Amino acid sequence: MRSIQSRLTLLFFSITLAAVGVVYFYVAPSLETNLRNQRLSALAVSAAQFSGPLQHALGSSVSKSVVDRQVRQAADRASRRVTLLGKLRFGVAEAAARTSHSATGTEAGPGGQVGEAAQPLFFRNKPARVAVFSAPLTDVASNGALIRRRIQEAGAIALLLAILAGYAVSRALSLRVKRLEQTAGRVAAGDFSARFPVDSEDELGQLARALDDMQHQLAELDNARKQFIATASHELRTPIFSLGGFLELIQDEELDDETRRQFVGQVRQQVDRLGQLATGLLDLSRLEAGSLELRPERTDLSELAKAVASEFIPALSRHSSHLRLQLPRGPISTVCDPERVAQIMRILIDNALTHTPEGTDIQVIASRQNGAVRMAVRDFGPGLKPGALGRIFEPFYSTDGVQGSGLGLTIARELAERMKGTLQVESRSGATTFTLDLGP
Repeated sequence: MRSIQSRLTLLFFSITLAAVGVVYFYVAPSLETNLRNQRLSALAVSAAQFSGPLQHALGSSVSKSVVDRQVRQAADRASRRVTLLGKLRFGVAEAAARTSHSATGTEAGPGGQVGEAAQPLFFRNKPARVAVFSAPLTDVASNGALIRRRIQEAGAIALLLAILAGYAVSRALSLRVKRLEQTAGRVAAGDFSARFPVDSEDELGQLARALDDMQHQLAELDNARKQFIATASHELRTPIFSLGGFLELIQDEELDDETRRQFVGQVRQQVDRLGQLATGLLDLSRLEAGSLELRPERTDLSELAKAVASEFIPALSRHSSHLRLQLPRGPISTVCDPERVAQIMRILIDNALTHTPEGTDIQVIASRQNGAVRMAVRDFGPGLKPGALGRIFEPFYSTDGVQGSGLGLTIARELAERMKGTLQVESRSGATTFTLDLGP
């Protein structure tokens, strides 16, 4: 009973059985009662219509034979059995005499139920006799029995059809669900070539379409994951092998002090590179997992730009470059996470210093346009290659083979999107501009 097939079959059977039960135990008795009441109403009408001559004969000098003839005539005209009673010994006649009104009822007879309608006959304004019009109700009972038999027969057929229909419908649904389950099992096992069958436009078809879309996304994510792991492994392996080689060279006792200092400097660079790569991978994994918490607050981007720019004074000096701030006179206030915006600016400025020749100047621009806040970092280097614009934000991508983690711009764009902003790049010969757009 845990399967959909069994439950649907039982549901079809139960609904049909309930419908048959309602018809058998409520509709059929009600119909029989209505037929009986109609027959009694017809008897009451006949009693009121054909008891007039009997009323006129009551108390007159008419002989008993004449009264009997009038009774027979009333019976013939009404097509009913008519009995004229003086001694009231049963319910219907007794009720009519007591209430002085016609009364109807039933009585058990030798051949079955009999319907009776009693009409009081008055003498000196008092009920003296009662004319009882009666007719058998056997046809009503037989009709009721016939109806119940037909309901039983139709109910048995309906129950059988309900079981067959329920089984067929539930089996078809179960087979469709089973196909989805089997395909989902293949996808869960890593077979992303499996396709969910979309064979209709009903709810199961819509579910299959949604699962198929999910399968495509999972396939893309799996390919991206594999590529990311392969690239990350390569990026980690390179500095590690380099460190191993330099350490072997440093262990050589015949090295002079100058060469040893150079090797130590190279080791320090590789360690710095590994640190940057590890930090970038950690930040990127936190972003993709959605565990990076944002702390938005009202921030003046002009002051933030000045603070970040001051951090790069030593690096700018080593690079023989100048950083110019182009800021409005008043504050540029917006709600954002100042630490994450500062992180994006650091990434963009460091990227400009890393990928441009020495002496290349950098410009940081803050402005407000159409209610939105914009922060841009522009370098005046040779510009990006045309094919690099579409891949500049990919993890580990480098345009010129410069040593680095290759994750900075990827992290910067992810941070911008997490803050409901955008990070875009424009490049031409002599200028490359990264623009961060935030909300008002």
